[in-house]
Amino acid sequence: MSANRLDALLRAGFTDRLGEQDRRLLGRRALLKASGERPPFSLPTSWWYVVPGDSYEGLFAALDLHDRVPVTFREGIDVADLPARPNAVPVFVTPEIDGWRLIFGNLESAIGWGWDAMMGAVERLSARCGEAQMFFEDIAGGSDIWVVAEAGRIRRRYARESYPEWEGEPLSWEDLAVDDEDFDPEFDEAEPNEGTASAMTACRYLSVYPDPLDADAEIRGHGWLAMSAPDVGHKGLEELART
Repeated sequence: MSANRLDALLRAGFTDRLGEQDRRLLGRRALLKASGERPPFSLPTSWWYVVPGDSYEGLFAALDLHDRVPVTFREGIDVADLPARPNAVPVFVTPEIDGWRLIFGNLESAIGWGWDAMMGAVERLSARCGEAQMFFEDIAGGSDIWVVAEAGRIRRRYARESYPEWEGEPLSWEDLAVDDEDFDPEFDEAEPNEGTASAMTACRYLSVYPDPLDADAEIRGHGWLAMSAPDVGHKGLEELART
């Protein structure tokens, strides 16, 4: 299927009405175009989720995403700049990167800014996919969060808003504050589980560091563009076909 054909489908809003054969053709097109893509890519986001590549299919139900269309990395990476419609925004699921799939773009609308909504999303993802992670960094606002969830429950979390907070047992790769050579228990205070306090550090150990992706990262398959509401389609998203 040519890029012009995809452009026509997106403009007309027919991508959500395609038969199985046409969807396979779109997938083949995305795979062919994606085969030449290589890092580095830097994700234009400060908030993303991660799930294992071999169980990622569960993420669409977990986040209530619909009408997915296969796309390349370059076609989906600027998802936040694509047109949206009332109560429906596109979300990008990356190709598999070193065994992981990343989810980002318009999460503030698709999931919501509330703490319960953000944590609920990573729990649902882990329930559907077996494991999930969330990373959030807002340097200007002073927020730094990383979360690891398994089988629907949060296993480990660090969150800095007004004050730092750790939850769960430290992971094997973390450097504990009480083990620091400069830590003096007679004068210094630290929680026993006080560990790594940086989302960008944690993602290096847990899955994928995205800023930029390692030049040697293995990228497999194609990505997906999906909508946050059903029966909306992708009309008006023709910018995808111009890359």
